Amino acid sequence: QVQLVESGGGLVQPGGSLRLSCAASGFTLDYHAIGWFRQAPGKEREGVSCMRSSDGSTYYADSVKGRFTISRDSAKNTVYLQMNSLKPEDTAVYYCAAASVQTMCLTRLIKYWGQGTQVTVSS
Repeated sequence: QVQLVESGGGLVQPGGSLRLSCAASGFTLDYHAIGWFRQAPGKEREGVSCMRSSDGSTYYADSVKGRFTISRDSAKNTVYLQMNSLKPEDTAVYYCAAASVQTMCLTRLIKYWGQGTQVTVSS
């Protein structure tokens, strides 16, 4: 009954934009640090962005800083990742995640994972 359901992935040309959504059910996102991870073919899963529930502060990987924005809609219990100026190297399976704590999104602290959604950036 506890799950994270992602949507918004797809194929986009370089320079384009996508918005990923992750709707939570069975628990409240406001009590968890929430984040986005991605895994490209042949590479390890990496953290992309994280938002602390304690103060709302955000973290972005250097590779996406200035292009991606994480946000939360508490009323909808949903987290978003707005992705602009997409590059081919952004191609990956993207996962939303909720941590067992309110302050950080370390992989070992993730309590709930989304199923993943494919983002492909190609011309």
